[in-house]
Amino acid sequence: MSASGGTKAIVAALAANLAIAVAKFVAFLFSGSSSMLAESVHSLADSGNQGLLLLGGKKAQREATPQHPFGYGRERYIYAFLVSIVLFTVGGMFAIYEGIEKINHPHPIEAWYWPVGVLVFAIIAESFSFRTAIKESDEIRGNQTWTQFIRRAKAPELPVVLLEDFGALVGLVLALGGVGLALATGNGVWDGIGTLCIGALLIVIAIVLAAETKSLLLGEAAGTEEVEKIKVALVDGVTVTRLIHMRTLHLGPEELLVAAKIAVEHDETATEVARAIDAAEARIREAVPIARVIYLEPDIYRPDAAK
Repeated sequence: MSASGGTKAIVAALAANLAIAVAKFVAFLFSGSSSMLAESVHSLADSGNQGLLLLGGKKAQREATPQHPFGYGRERYIYAFLVSIVLFTVGGMFAIYEGIEKINHPHPIEAWYWPVGVLVFAIIAESFSFRTAIKESDEIRGNQTWTQFIRRAKAPELPVVLLEDFGALVGLVLALGGVGLALATGNGVWDGIGTLCIGALLIVIAIVLAAETKSLLLGEAAGTEEVEKIKVALVDGVTVTRLIHMRTLHLGPEELLVAAKIAVEHDETATEVARAIDAAEARIREAVPIARVIYLEPDIYRPDAAK
């Protein structure tokens, strides 16, 4: 996985979530808090999700084969989509179930210092993980807003970790609020309500992740900036006089397919056209290094064909 895949952020999130999952489960055993149980399952699911992202990055590095001539770059999209499913089912739906169960059968929280102490520790650990993800994302985000970055990023790992960490932090605050209200009022229903809110939050995040990774799986074109660079690189005004039409497709986060029909002079020889194509390919790769698969078709420009 390349640096843009956010490996450092994934590893930081994995380490934080494993430690937090153990701490939350211990707190649940001593306190009986359903928010703690829901949060421990959430952290365990997040740990599994980071494992899936690392596995997807590893599998995506395999060489192309005759059966898969464009390689395995989209493996990263598949595993990111699996993450959204795990987050929805194991995280969100379990928390909803546990919250309803606690509201129907409330009981007071015992040994309150366990859940409160663990939640404070978890907030600190998740903040470290979230800070790491933000720092790595800032290196490639440019002038995009966070919403634009999550929606437009071609490498799925950083948006996944960002949303997971954000959801974890908000979920911890909700859990702390539920536990606090349950302790203040002596009514365990508040703990169940906090758990329900955690479940709803996780389901919303999972749906957002699923929608974005589905778009990547279907196949997205290059970004506007890359498309403009390719167009400028293609036409030199001498051997390639015009771009007739072009299509781009991400074969993976760092691999782009470019297919274009270009206009050449009608009196050029086959050798001159071949040299023009080679030169155009070189210019494209220099302008957009991830454009690794390029197909250029020479033609004589006709206005009715420029579609």
